[in-house]
Parts: sequence; C-alpha cells; structure tokens
Amino acid sequence: MNTGTRHLTIIGAGLAGALLGILLRRRGWDVDLYEKRGDPRVRGYEGGRSINLALAERGRHALRAADADDAVMHHAIMMRGRMVHVGDTEPVLQRYGRDDDEVIWSVHRGDLNIVLLDLAEAAGARLHFDQGLSAVNFDSRRAMFVDPRDGGEREVRFEALVGADGAGSALRSAMHRVRDLGERSDFLDHGYKELEIPPAADGGFRIEPNALHIWPRGHYMCIALPNDERTFTVTLFLPHHAQTDGGPAFDQIPDASRARRFFEREFPSALALVPRFDADWDANPVGQLGTLYLERWHLDGRAVLLGDAAHAMVPFHGQGMNCAFEDCVALARQLDAHDDLAAAFAAFEAERKPDAAAIQRMALDNYLEMRDRVDDADYLLQRALELALQDRHPGRFVPHYAMVTFMRIPYSLAMTRTDIQRGILERATAGHATLDTLDWSAIDAEVLDLLTPLEDVPA
Repeated sequence: MNTGTRHLTIIGAGLAGALLGILLRRRGWDVDLYEKRGDPRVRGYEGGRSINLALAERGRHALRAADADDAVMHHAIMMRGRMVHVGDTEPVLQRYGRDDDEVIWSVHRGDLNIVLLDLAEAAGARLHFDQGLSAVNFDSRRAMFVDPRDGGEREVRFEALVGADGAGSALRSAMHRVRDLGERSDFLDHGYKELEIPPAADGGFRIEPNALHIWPRGHYMCIALPNDERTFTVTLFLPHHAQTDGGPAFDQIPDASRARRFFEREFPSALALVPRFDADWDANPVGQLGTLYLERWHLDGRAVLLGDAAHAMVPFHGQGMNCAFEDCVALARQLDAHDDLAAAFAAFEAERKPDAAAIQRMALDNYLEMRDRVDDADYLLQRALELALQDRHPGRFVPHYAMVTFMRIPYSLAMTRTDIQRGILERATAGHATLDTLDWSAIDAEVLDLLTPLEDVPA
C-alpha cells in the first residue's frame, strides 16, 4: 500500500477516464485528466456517433464504487427486453431476464459523460480540455499536448500515463513506437448510422419506452433505445459495401432520398417514427465497427491502457462500457495491492486480458443473434428451454445473457459455460418443435454432468 501521495495522468476524459479519476481520488491519488475535445458541459455533446449505451450490473457496480450510481440512474431508462418488430404483426417482447429485477438500462453517452465529469471534478481531479496528446518521451517522462483550436503546445511531466482515450488512442500509438504492442484490428464490413425518434405531441414516448426495439432483417437491422428526454436513438446497422446476394449496403444509399425509399421498403414502422429522417441522415456520419486486439497493454510502470484503448469491441452485447468500467475498478484495486506501478499494471493486464477477449468474441456472436435469430423458431425454442432449465436447475444452469449482464462473474467463465450450455440446448431441441416432446430426464442428467453450481462475485 502506498503511503505518500501518488500521481497519475489520465489521457481521455470520456466515460472510463472520468470514472477512473473518481475512483483514484477516493483513494487519495493526485489525478489530472487530459481530453482532446472541448468540455461537453460547455459546448454540448457531439452526437451522431454515440450508439446509446446499455448499462448492466457490471457497470452499475463500478458506479456504486464511485458513489456515482444515483446521479447516473437519474438519466437512465429501464429496458426489460427486446421488442422484436417483424412484418405487420404486433411487436413481441422477449424479456432479458425473469422479472424487473433482471433488466438493463439505456443511458445516453453524453448525459453519462457529463455526470461523471462533474463528479470527477468535485472529487478533486483536474480536468484539461482541448488538450490532445501529440508526443511522449517515456525516458524523461514528459508528454506534449496540442490545443486543436490554435495549435498551442504544452509540455507536462508525469509519473505514469493511463490511456482511456478510446479505440483511436494516441497513447497507444506513442507506446507502440517504444515497444511493439502486438496490435491487430478486425473491422466488420458493417457500419452504423444514427437517427432520432422525437417525443410524441403530448411530450411522452412514441413507442414502448422500457425495451430495446429491434427490427431484424437477416444481414442487417435497426435498433432503437430510449432516452430520458422521451426520445429514442435509432441505429441502422448495414454492410458498407454491396453484397454478393444483392442485399442493401451503405454504398448503395448515396443520399437521404434513396435512404428514405430503403426504409419505406424495409423499416416502414420505424420510418413513420422519424419525422426528421432526411435531416438526420444527412447530418450523422456512417460509423465504423471493429475489434481491437493487443498482446500487451502496458509499458512497465510508465503507461497502461484500458477500455477501448486496449480492447475495443463491437457494440452488439452492450458491454463495451460495462467492461471498461470493470477495468477501472480492477486497475484501482491492483494499484491498492502493489506499491510498484509496473507490478500493478502487469497484474491488471493479466487479470483483465482473458475477460476482454471473451466479451469481444461474445459481442460478435450476439450480432448474428440480434439481426438473424431473434425471430427464428429454433432460437425461440432454445430460449424457452434455457429458461425452463434455469428454473429446474437454479444456480447451475444460468442463461448466457444472465451471466454476462446480471452477474459479475468473469467474462471468460461466462463464455466457457455458454459454450457448454449452447451444446445442451442444441442437442436437446434437434428435431423438436415444442418443449412437450423433449426427453427431460436425459437433459437433466446432462446438465448435472456438465455444469457445476455457479456463484456470483461478492458485492
């Protein structure tokens, strides 16, 4: 345990950087946060590339550790499950859990960032905006920042740097020039574009607010998440380039007029909810979706990466922020446990790297489920069996979504058990159209043979 005041310089004052600043200040660390953007509390949050965030138990645990949960939840909207829109039929709610104790929460990235910045500043962290990291001398421990408004330079001495500056991390690039981090990026040939459903004429929500709405279409989809302003953020996920099967792609939709015709054909019920469709389409850029893999996250005791800077992932499990928040708690804990920064950073990497890899894979898997399987008969039968086995074997057969979203067990353990459970479900339902014809004795025996009781991480 360190007895004197120690100092950390955090690069990036987004969600993870601000939360880490709060956690470190609570432990007595001296903290500076440098952010290349302007202060969103003054300029307003830059929209169009956010993708609404799904706050789950992992993220809420981290917020509670920073005494930030109450302030954040003031802006959050409960989502009980997926509201699936198929054809002209009434949308159907597929619950995430068993009841309202097992839900996730929609929160706008901008609102969350502003809350955390206020709390970080109140805790005593120093915030420096319009300061983009341009160069680092790791030998002399000096970092150079540039003000994007006028090109002014500023040199800062540091004890250690923490990279919370996202998938395009400037600190990661600086570290890579000193030591090969084993970086690899896999980009999907799918991007996203955001639109907005405004409030209804009476000021309320236009559609059911307590759900994640999804319009699955096989190789592409739309989703809509609620905001506390009674709006919804709509996100279209679509291939960038024309497909061999003739399916739609962003490069075939050059303007708002063509996009409107596409929505009239594929998502008419969603289009009817977006009165400013043309303006939103023209104003919001197409975002990239990819996964970042690194072999190394730290440079001895001089620098360490976390969150998207270390392991960016696609957003289809809603766990990118939750995983980053877990990183913050883990790093703070390792700093408590080790006097030596290099040892703390190494222990943090060893702890979190397997779990980051696991949720990266599960996020990719979940895209296929969301766009192609949520209205599939085999999937629905397996989901029904999954819930039945949860009741028959409580604490032993725990559904995949519950392990990832409502518990805090390691992601890597959740992935291992998910693979086992998926095999049980697929074997049990093969050739069946209903639960009534299943061999329950054989299924129960397989569950008892393959799965041990599971306990969550203590609070």
